[in-house]
Amino acid sequence: MPDGFVPPPESDHLLAARLLHKIRLRHLTCFVAVAQERNLGRAAERLHLTQPAVTKTLNELESLAGTRLVDRGRHGARLTPAGEQFLRHAVEVTDAMESAASALAGAGAPSAPIRIGALPTVASVLLPTAISRLHARHPDVGVRITTGSNDVLLAAVRAGELELALGRMAEPVALQDVTFELLYTESLALIVRPNHPLATAAGPMSMPVVLEYPLVVATTGTVPRHHTEVLLQRHGLHLPAGCVETLDITVARTLTRRGDAVWFTPERVPQTDLDDGTLVRLPQPTPGTAEPVGLFRRTLTESPSATEELVAILRELAAE
Repeated sequence: MPDGFVPPPESDHLLAARLLHKIRLRHLTCFVAVAQERNLGRAAERLHLTQPAVTKTLNELESLAGTRLVDRGRHGARLTPAGEQFLRHAVEVTDAMESAASALAGAGAPSAPIRIGALPTVASVLLPTAISRLHARHPDVGVRITTGSNDVLLAAVRAGELELALGRMAEPVALQDVTFELLYTESLALIVRPNHPLATAAGPMSMPVVLEYPLVVATTGTVPRHHTEVLLQRHGLHLPAGCVETLDITVARTLTRRGDAVWFTPERVPQTDLDDGTLVRLPQPTPGTAEPVGLFRRTLTESPSATEELVAILRELAAE
């Protein structure tokens, strides 16, 4: 080779062909596990491997790709932009292999449960009835529910950990490789027990009077909490000291039923309690607090028929 000769750069086509020849399923399985677990140790446990083996496999993949896919540090494992882009394709391949393996195992093999995510303030609205209707038609279909914040749910859907999630509309930048389908909108409501002193009022109460009672509100950083603060700011008020901050619906419901607490919550959350009369809604206007709620799903990804049927049931319930 003559001195100073620089070989021409490898074309995208040739690079893709070389990677296709050298990348193995173990590379993809390892990468997806690390991306979903966000921790090399947990990924190793999930794959029944040692952590050094996971690190070695990940290093091999990054060497083949010629770029770093995962940043590893004390805070766990985080995907680089290149890793985020690669993840969607890797998940599709591993999902396809799992489906193929299930098909080869025979029709008698139990199907994997539908993996659903939901915000705590959304999980109790449509999901229980939807699952009951699904089980009435397909009693052998399992469902695995995970609750979390919007950001956590979006990351899980994007990583293929969840097939769908019920959450609140996110900023467009957060919807990379994820679609959002509107199911319904809901506003904030003020909820109390039926014999609460405020429940006897014929019309809206002065907001300072409401704040004289214990408050149950959503935690900081959530949409319901933001709307609660904005609502109070319109009255020139702020949340007082001593509030109970929780996303646990059972805790909020119990505190409201058993005492004088006023629960600031999205209006559909306590619907069962309102229907059976164990809680009532104060006639307090909450303008400007409407928020879209809907389905998050991975873009251009085919789902099993049972998942599609559950989605169809959720749409039906939202339209009722």
